[in-house]
Amino acid sequence: MSDTALEDLGRQYSPTVAGLGIELGRSPATAPHLRSGDLRHDEMVDTRGTVRESWRGVGTALVRVGPAGLRDRARTVARLLADDGATYRAPTTGIERHWSLDPLPMVVDAEQWTGLERGLVQRAELLDHVLTDLYGERRLIAQGLIPPEVVYAHPGFVRQVDGVRLPSSRQLFLASTDLARDAAGAWRVLGDRTQAPSGAGYAMENRGVLSRALPGLYRGTGVHRIAPFFHTMRRALQRLAPEHGPARVVLLTPGAHSETAFDQAFLSSLLGFPLVEGADLTVRDGRVWQRSLSGLEPVDVILRRVDSDFCDPLELRANSRLGVPGLIEASRLGTVAVVNSLGSGVLENPGLFAALPRLCRAILGEDLRLDSAETFWCGQDDARRHVLASLDRLVIKPISRAAGSSVLGWTLDAAAREALRRRIDADPGAWVGQEALPMSTAPTLDGDALAPRPVTLRSFAVADGDSYELMRGGLTRVGRDRDSVVLSTARGAASKDVWVLSPAEVDPGAAGPARLVGTNGDDRVDLGPETLSAAVSPRVAHDLYWLGRYAERAESLTRLLRVVDNRWRDLHPAPEPALAECLVVLLQVLTTVTATYPGFVGEGSTRRLAAPEAELAIVIGSEDPDQDRIGSLAYDLRNLRQLATAVRDQLSRETWTVLAGLERGLAAVGAVGDRRDLDVTGGLNAIMQAILALSGLMSENLVHDEGWYLLDAGRRVERALQTVGLLRVGLTGAANRAADELVTESVLIAADSIITHRRRYPAGAGPGTLLDLLLRDPGNPRSVRFQRRRIDADLSAVGIDPVAVALAELDAALDRVPDPGATPDNDARATAVAALTTVEDRLLALHERVDAVHFAAAPPLQPLEQYAAASGAVPA
Repeated sequence: MSDTALEDLGRQYSPTVAGLGIELGRSPATAPHLRSGDLRHDEMVDTRGTVRESWRGVGTALVRVGPAGLRDRARTVARLLADDGATYRAPTTGIERHWSLDPLPMVVDAEQWTGLERGLVQRAELLDHVLTDLYGERRLIAQGLIPPEVVYAHPGFVRQVDGVRLPSSRQLFLASTDLARDAAGAWRVLGDRTQAPSGAGYAMENRGVLSRALPGLYRGTGVHRIAPFFHTMRRALQRLAPEHGPARVVLLTPGAHSETAFDQAFLSSLLGFPLVEGADLTVRDGRVWQRSLSGLEPVDVILRRVDSDFCDPLELRANSRLGVPGLIEASRLGTVAVVNSLGSGVLENPGLFAALPRLCRAILGEDLRLDSAETFWCGQDDARRHVLASLDRLVIKPISRAAGSSVLGWTLDAAAREALRRRIDADPGAWVGQEALPMSTAPTLDGDALAPRPVTLRSFAVADGDSYELMRGGLTRVGRDRDSVVLSTARGAASKDVWVLSPAEVDPGAAGPARLVGTNGDDRVDLGPETLSAAVSPRVAHDLYWLGRYAERAESLTRLLRVVDNRWRDLHPAPEPALAECLVVLLQVLTTVTATYPGFVGEGSTRRLAAPEAELAIVIGSEDPDQDRIGSLAYDLRNLRQLATAVRDQLSRETWTVLAGLERGLAAVGAVGDRRDLDVTGGLNAIMQAILALSGLMSENLVHDEGWYLLDAGRRVERALQTVGLLRVGLTGAANRAADELVTESVLIAADSIITHRRRYPAGAGPGTLLDLLLRDPGNPRSVRFQRRRIDADLSAVGIDPVAVALAELDAALDRVPDPGATPDNDARATAVAALTTVEDRLLALHERVDAVHFAAAPPLQPLEQYAAASGAVPA
């Protein structure tokens, strides 16, 4: 690629950058960080419009692919993210949306990163010293280096963990820092994340997606890998175990509805540690245990993603249902290590910013390498007067994130500014004022063109021995607008992968397995392979069981819908009475099997049978979850995805590619609406292919442990129920003999047994052959008898016996189903249908027994506020 092409790229992009101050010029009262004439630092080009050396590889790729190629890469990125199931749930609305990744990386050259890395490691070490002191001797407060109000008035300071220490030289396990560049290009700290830092999983997802979407550019650029960071984290977590030997480490999550649930589940998979919720854990005899189907398993280390005050309702927030009662006491006794340490959220306090330079000199004996955005804590008189006099140009922040979000002073009218002034005067120590940074910009795809957008960088550091290892990369957030000040995923910010260049060529290939080591005095000892049992909690077992049921339910409904669609298309070119009668029976069974009442059997069914298009569209479902009818295909598929999300750490990564195929197939079918021809064959076929792929993954790619056996048992129970439902229709049949034969054939097609039936019974189908193949045949994978044997094998493998009675009752019901013979004897058929109803009842009773025996979760936590109010022992 010639230098001329890069110069053209710089000229095309740089006028937007060079004119940024003028284009975005505001009066100083409305946008102080974007005054007319000021220039922001741009990551790709310098002030002359020349592409920086570190960006030449990316710039060359941009010139080569052109706008059309870049748009194509963006579509690839979006598809890969969807295939991986990467999502983010907005905390205010609860709406889950796909993770957003810009196809252009954020590039940081080796020299810049070296300086930044030193500053971030120093900051982590400094914050670790502060954390250790605040929950220890508190000399920093006694010596006047930290104002006591900054600590004691901050909700992140947890008095109940005073004196609790990790078995490590470092008490701050994970340190995350948000940074941005100022106008001169220097990195400045915007905030620290030490409570339960999020984003490391998203960073790894971004790297995986971009390396696949831009393979040539990625492999041709000397980019540091970020996988070693996770190897270090895994090793460091193992070392925190209070006892020697392999440690049981778990990741404590708020649950599948957390805004960063994907990040947590993906991190769990990367580290190889189970994802647990508070209800999965219990404290007995001063130790934390994980509930499992076979009993209790000891837990040594908890990597938490639940905020401190929610972690123990016994001593902290009494109304929390996310924590583990007694967790703090277990921490005091040293039987479990919780990281980040409970109470580490106090370090997220921006009121500490002004004190950090003198703390660094006092503790580390050196100057602070990374300055913060200039911050004024209102608890000091001079700083408060400055903030109150400058409300129209500062970002005003509460010292606690729990107290609210940042306020952009220049966006307030006079009345709002006065109200804010009164709030600060009433509680000055709870507020800081911060100068707004003219954050650097980076090229970002905006429609068909590149546009400069402000960016921030989140770094990640993990305690490794006596110091910290930094992820050589991170998570970049990109503003939606050029004048964005607060870049937040919750507010719609996109992300970028961070490419840290190496002075030497870096192999971007996969890393070998990390060597897990423990400590034995000062010696490092190889722990060898894991020898821990794979504990499956009742919650996870329940979700896996229902994952199997909904997967089978969706498959059965898709097969039935395909039969209905085929009969519908056959009817219209050449209407036949028998075919029309068969279609009526199939439509009625569709309502009965799915329970999508009133449908084709309830009030108004005559009208809907005459024009079934609209009702069929409802049974299929739409792209809008709020419009789903319970029992529709869309309802089943969305429940399937939600259950998969809840047990993401149990599933292979390929599962999400398959689930994305289900979503695409549903979108194609749902878009049909109530078109008269209802041409949904392609969409239903795509859904069926994805469901079959999912069944293959669940059968062949998952370890056959207790969870898998219950997942398979769920599939078998559901398949048996669906088959019984089809048999009842097949035996009820139609009044017309030709229509009856079509109904029987349709049942066999829907049960995926038509070819076997034709080979075995050349004389044709009848009630007897139908029952023989779909009810009694132990060798037919679709028969009820086959499902009963698999259920028995699955539940026996789990090792609990109390379902034997329910299985015996099911056997007896199967044996009592009479053979109505080959003739259309209505009385004989009615007797068989009644017997099949009993089989269905026995299957439901079996399900209830499995639910009672295997999924007996701990009783829900009861809020303690009433006791706290009476005794004052627990804060309200």
